[in-house]
Amino acid sequence: MNTAPLVSAHRALLAGWGKATPSTAELVEVDEAGLADAVKALPARGGIARGLGRSYGDPAQNSGGHVLRLVPSHDAVHIDDAAGVVTASAGVSLDDLLAVLVPRGWFVPVTPGTRFVTIGGAIASDIHGKNHHIEGSFGNHVTRLRLMLADTTVVDVGPDRDPELFWATVGGMGLTGMILDATFRLIPIETSRISVQTRRLGNLDDVMALMAESDSDFRYSVAWLDLLATGRHLGRGVLTNGEHARHDELDARAAGAPLAYVGKQLVDMPPVVPGPGVINRLSVAAFNELWFRKAPARRDGELQSIPAYFHPLDLVGDWNRVYGRRGFLQYQFVVPFEAEAALRTVIERLAAAALPIFLTVLKRFGPGNPGYLSFPTGGWTLAIDVPANRSGLSELLAGLDRIVLDAGGRHYLAKDFQTSADAIRRGYPRLDEWLAIRKRVDPAGVWASDLSRRLGLTPTA
Repeated sequence: MNTAPLVSAHRALLAGWGKATPSTAELVEVDEAGLADAVKALPARGGIARGLGRSYGDPAQNSGGHVLRLVPSHDAVHIDDAAGVVTASAGVSLDDLLAVLVPRGWFVPVTPGTRFVTIGGAIASDIHGKNHHIEGSFGNHVTRLRLMLADTTVVDVGPDRDPELFWATVGGMGLTGMILDATFRLIPIETSRISVQTRRLGNLDDVMALMAESDSDFRYSVAWLDLLATGRHLGRGVLTNGEHARHDELDARAAGAPLAYVGKQLVDMPPVVPGPGVINRLSVAAFNELWFRKAPARRDGELQSIPAYFHPLDLVGDWNRVYGRRGFLQYQFVVPFEAEAALRTVIERLAAAALPIFLTVLKRFGPGNPGYLSFPTGGWTLAIDVPANRSGLSELLAGLDRIVLDAGGRHYLAKDFQTSADAIRRGYPRLDEWLAIRKRVDPAGVWASDLSRRLGLTPTA
């Protein structure tokens, strides 16, 4: 049983996973019974929900205000095996949920690259994964959610119940209210293994061509790119496609416990990391060469565990510390399928800049959902991690912003570090509709964050 206090509060220096833009707020940990009082006690700077702090920028920070963390109750997960759905408290993590679901033959409908994300955060960011081209983002699978509004009213919303507020909340970065719990559909599985197809490809054209050709054949698809490669090797990468393995694909040993699941971390970052971090051009060039060469040119049917395929970085505790005290940023955008030239230009500019980028992910999105601020839309999405203290980085990213926006693309609010309010307005054409819905349920701007003020998403009374 959860023994956490109903309410605890203390001043805290909070940052996103990138650690690059910290700010100080009152961190309030509260269960559902005490939440209304906590909301009524919010100061003029308002409040924002925070899960496990895995957004990269500042959407779960609120300088000078309050940040609310919902503590799940002891009975926070209810699985309906007959209907294939689960109802979970917003404070429950995918990590906790997978430990319950997988042994019962279920998988979450969408997982990002980390399982340390809460259900509330998954909805507020409308997370996407390797299966967006087939099954969309997390909001596509939510059938209902309970939401506490700024006046502490609790409402049930869903695709068929106040759909405007529901779709404003999906991808709305916590700015329409505090999500209490949600019901969403699950994926049935026979085993806890993933059958993986790997292809090592020598340049960007080959990577994109094979992704376009093969992604309809696989539920999961993702490519890693080497952004230090140039010339005829520009954009070389490793494509891994996957499916949930069937029982008859397991060997005799694994078949004895087909749904066995272990999600523990294997190692932690050392307690002392050099101030600048250990990410530099030489270390990343060596890593990228090793990572590319160790991948097989062609391999089919390799069985991997769920953590190894979906959440490899989670196997290393506090891996974000590798970038040093100044932290890092993740830059993610999507451009439409007809804008491949823009994607190539971005990759060419990143390669020419010779930034120490070892984590580069390329995926193909399927159609977007009705979420007003939901990030995914049909096209190519690229995400990179880069140290935040690089000289000229802001100017480089501002130039990339223009390429993305001119091509009809947009940027991901859950990853945003530096994008401007004008860029968000250009990238999200339904922003004014979202602002009107937000003002209907929160006219005074009670829900506020560093991100919402920076990007003009907090209304004035």
